[in-house]
Amino acid sequence: MAKTCMPIREERRKYKVRVRNRCRVCGRSRGYMRRFDLCRICFRHEALRGTLPGVVKSSW
Repeated sequence: MAKTCMPIREERRKYKVRVRNRCRVCGRSRGYMRRFDLCRICFRHEALRGTLPGVVKSSW
């Protein structure tokens, strides 16, 4: 529901400068990682599946 109404809300915005970074998968705005264009939850999910190149789980 939230993902479908986001583009409609963004079109109605009065100020074009106020753009919020959002996850490209779920649309979440908090916990956003610019480098991957994902939120922390989607990043973890994709990293564990192995779809993000160069990302490995660290262990020590």
